[in-house]
Amino acid sequence: MKTNKKFLTILTLLTLCIALLLTACGATDAAGTDKTNESLTETGTVSADSSNTALDDLYQQENQIFADHEAVWNKVFGMMSKSDADPSKNYADYLADTVEANKDSFTEDELKTLTDDMETIRKIEEQITELEQGTTATDHTAPENNSEADSPFRNFSGQDFDGNSVDESLFSANAVTVVNFWFTGCKPCVAELSMLNELNNTLKAMGGEVIGINTETFDGNEAAMKEAAAVLESQGAKYRNISIDSASDAGKYASDIMAFPTTILVDRNGNIVGDPILGGIDNQDNYDSLMQQIQSVIDADSANQ
Repeated sequence: MKTNKKFLTILTLLTLCIALLLTACGATDAAGTDKTNESLTETGTVSADSSNTALDDLYQQENQIFADHEAVWNKVFGMMSKSDADPSKNYADYLADTVEANKDSFTEDELKTLTDDMETIRKIEEQITELEQGTTATDHTAPENNSEADSPFRNFSGQDFDGNSVDESLFSANAVTVVNFWFTGCKPCVAELSMLNELNNTLKAMGGEVIGINTETFDGNEAAMKEAAAVLESQGAKYRNISIDSASDAGKYASDIMAFPTTILVDRNGNIVGDPILGGIDNQDNYDSLMQQIQSVIDADSANQ
């Protein structure tokens, strides 16, 4: 399993429940998944593109599990301790350890739901590990390694939903940029959009900005951008959302996220700073943590001017 899963810190990285990408979630078609698995069985090896597609499908299945039982999994995510994260373990084991340490906080029905879900996740993770072992040599995304040369945002490019080109100057223009990774079918993602818009308005006066990266809109997917734009409008969210290339460093970074929403901070130099915020900022603890980190980045930026 990749060591850059979101439940590790960015530098050690909590490495991210989607997640994934989820290069885009929304329940994966069962037939399509069966075909992917069939192909892997028959050929034994797959091209990098095919492998990435298969990984995306698996990550999407994981995120769908979290979405189907959102309430109880949000309780679990809130109990997670990044200091206990072990990248060598199956992700399901990490979830199980968290649940076991807090089992008195769950009802019998909740524990049964979590246990059943974790067994499914365990099987998915075994498939993910098998695929990743075949692509490790070409994997250049290591969120825990955020040196200048390796920053996924150093050569950033994309386009906003109005078709305007965006590059790394986005970050150099701001003391801090809040980057929110989400996808349209993620209920917790949608629930925080209005608050992210309020945060963007606040940050503008502080020398910062919020941007969204919807993982379903990769590679200029016009249909996905139109759908995401409609969701943003319905929530009164007017801050910029950007479509990026799935093959870019930022795209690969996003594809290693394993749970949504996830929010990170990027400084003026395009470096990821602080710890990722897992879950929506409509949760007060998440919001307070994010604001503390934002202020720290702004203070450091002021000191360097």
